[in-house]
Amino acid sequence: MSTNQRFDKSKLPSRHVTEGPARAPHRSYFYAMGITEEEIHQPWVGVATCWNEAAPCNISLARQAQIVKHGVKKGGGTPREFTTITVTDGIAMGHEGMRSSLASRDAIADTVELTMRGHCYDALVGLAGCDKSLPGMMMAMVRLNVPSVFIYGGSILPGRYKGQDITVQDMFEAVGKNQAGTLSNAELEIMERVACPSSGACGAQYTANTMACVSEAIGLALLNSSGAPAPYESRDQYGEASGVAVMNLIEKNIRARDIVTRKSLENAARVVACTGGSTNGALHLPAIAHEAGIDFDLFDVADIMRDTPYFVDLRPGGKYVAKDLYEVGGVPIVMKELMKAGLMHEDCITVSGKTIGESLDEIVGEADGRVIYPVSTPITQTGGVVGLKGNLAPDGAIVKVAGMSEAEQVFSGPARVFECEEDAFEAVKNREYSEGDVIVIRNEGPAGGPGMREMLSTTAALSGQGMGKKVALITDGRFSGATRGFCVGHVGPEAAHGGPIALLKTGDVITLNALTGELSVALTDAELAARKAAWTGPRETQYATGALYKYAKLVGGARWGAVTHPGAKAEKHVYMDQ
Repeated sequence: MSTNQRFDKSKLPSRHVTEGPARAPHRSYFYAMGITEEEIHQPWVGVATCWNEAAPCNISLARQAQIVKHGVKKGGGTPREFTTITVTDGIAMGHEGMRSSLASRDAIADTVELTMRGHCYDALVGLAGCDKSLPGMMMAMVRLNVPSVFIYGGSILPGRYKGQDITVQDMFEAVGKNQAGTLSNAELEIMERVACPSSGACGAQYTANTMACVSEAIGLALLNSSGAPAPYESRDQYGEASGVAVMNLIEKNIRARDIVTRKSLENAARVVACTGGSTNGALHLPAIAHEAGIDFDLFDVADIMRDTPYFVDLRPGGKYVAKDLYEVGGVPIVMKELMKAGLMHEDCITVSGKTIGESLDEIVGEADGRVIYPVSTPITQTGGVVGLKGNLAPDGAIVKVAGMSEAEQVFSGPARVFECEEDAFEAVKNREYSEGDVIVIRNEGPAGGPGMREMLSTTAALSGQGMGKKVALITDGRFSGATRGFCVGHVGPEAAHGGPIALLKTGDVITLNALTGELSVALTDAELAARKAAWTGPRETQYATGALYKYAKLVGGARWGAVTHPGAKAEKHVYMDQ
């Protein structure tokens, strides 16, 4: 038996595989792996990583996990490392592989859940590096409701080209310039060799860094743990501290749903807004809320973003990258500014065991005025992400306006309708559109895609052609955090569910107004009803078997996070209390 008196093993799930004569066969497996008797009878902590060799986002996670395990051992626990999948958007982008991206988020949550349940681990430390792996890992924590600590693997360092920082966003836009004849093949080849010089996730305020900021703001990660770039060995201190922290959470019985509350979700949405974060934040926050049984949909996120100042000057809307934010104090300084404006719920508990207010009171540093503006003098008075609604999007839509002037946030023009992203990309590549058009890409929603692909290749091509501000684009699919311009995603209901986007025809006049929150088409209710009556149903998908088939059958609307199960409201079995 363990000599550690801090933990009551009789109340922990791991007792089912470690305690009593009936578990002798189980313990024989543990001895086979060199686990000592003392370790067998300690709390067991799953250390989950999304390590793989697919992309730089994940390549450093295996090493970082070893440091976490040191921290768990230091805190009196027995760490057990396991891995799950990751689909990396930058590589999946622009082809059929992107259909796997959003589905991978839920697969990550499912596989972490199954591993934890199957082996009766008592707590979870999750490390993730790429876009969907961050929310997927946090969803698993909240679903299981175990003591949990999240750690981001860190961002990539920016590349340098002609004296300027460059990121993978510049590479996607360089493709558009190359197609337009303004960038040579030789220059493109030079850029691709220097754009991504290290391990780590995409370096600006795209989805990975947005959700990394969320992890701190929501309370599941230690303050400032998301900031240091992936190659920095200073990340080790946060890894060890996270391992120690999860043991303290076990001792105090502080679980993930004690941390993820309506208030903490609102805090997280504030940070997405003020940093000009990815529109995907409005997809992942409702999905995390769903795991806790909290009603928090796209409109809730949009309401918070509407009255949150935008004051952190990060790419793609601004000038700086994640490394720059870290060097001026990181997310804690951002949250301190929000506190000054009364925009943070300070009483939310965090994985440190303290409230967010108590933790922020310990942070020394102020807004630098360059990367982080004072909240009293923001870049703009409203958040960098805006929700839209109207007769074209009864269930809402989302647009990133960070870096756009007020004049650029109003657009009206004729629709140019495409049935999928490939058709739209070909048309853009061949300049088969006109200035003033509203490009419509439909059948790319969660169910209709299936998989709700991101449209970065198309939007980057438009930017590369110098047309990013001269056309608008709407879709029932998604956009990368790297997307810029008037690009509206998550239009719901999606085309596959018979939403108004399915009824549009080329030439219909569409109005987008991010200032008033409008997304509408100049059609009467009667005309829309007549088109709906004549609609022949969703486009047939070629995915008739396998994971994407199952995903399409299960997935719900983007407004509620594109979730695939009933969530905590339907829960009848609590894992930690079994």
